[in-house]
Amino acid sequence: MPVRPIRTRRAKSLALAVSAVLVALTAPTLTATPAAATTTAYDSTYYKNAVGKTGTSLKSSLHTIISSQTKISYSAVWNALKVTDQDPNNSSNVLLLYSGVSRSKSLNGGDVGDWNREHTWAKSHGDFGEVTGPGTDLHHLRACDVQVNSTRGNLDFDNGGSSVSGGGGSLVDSNSFEPRDADKGDVARMILYMAVRYEGDDGFADLEPNELVNNGSNPYMGKLAVLKAWNDEDPPSAFEERRNDLIYSNYQGNRNPFIDHPEWVEAIW
Repeated sequence: MPVRPIRTRRAKSLALAVSAVLVALTAPTLTATPAAATTTAYDSTYYKNAVGKTGTSLKSSLHTIISSQTKISYSAVWNALKVTDQDPNNSSNVLLLYSGVSRSKSLNGGDVGDWNREHTWAKSHGDFGEVTGPGTDLHHLRACDVQVNSTRGNLDFDNGGSSVSGGGGSLVDSNSFEPRDADKGDVARMILYMAVRYEGDDGFADLEPNELVNNGSNPYMGKLAVLKAWNDEDPPSAFEERRNDLIYSNYQGNRNPFIDHPEWVEAIW
């Protein structure tokens, strides 16, 4: 008696089932890979007292290094951002944080369609306002669409929410803001720069990241675990590196160490 062939549909189903099992067994966990160690031209000079350290020792060393800083006025921030945030493809424009829109440098102000000065570390978190120091530190001030800036307000950072109008893919809910993917690492490194730069020893609040939202006027910004993941998922871009160089050479004389060494985020936190 001849052997009956297995029906094609049944064979396909069996093959798919086996394939699914194999994929489940071999698929990598969907987590961000920690930032790999880097070296920079500044390691033997600017960062020489920090290289090789970890934890609180690294944080303390970096605080000492980056606290040597020239401070600028809040009005001077306007012209500085026209240089640091310049669109690499159009020298007449700036690139806006959160939305990624390229907008004329001349449209700075407070009206709809303008761009203004976004405090990535919300100025109410520690109540430093626009005072010279944390309120004017270019390492966390970015050009941003007026309406998108208003939507973000003083919200902490976390994943999830509904789409922000004109936000380029950013999301918002009642207690947090999620930037578009291309800005997530930038935001994380700006927030963590502020946490190292301002430690409460210069008359300003001790700024620290935590795992909360709704931090209000407390000198905290969340969520740390999310910011760490964003740092790994979105490595420093050429735009971000150029910005760091310009702030160092043209304005403040200090650097954001997490742009130069994104792996230091995990080394400290």
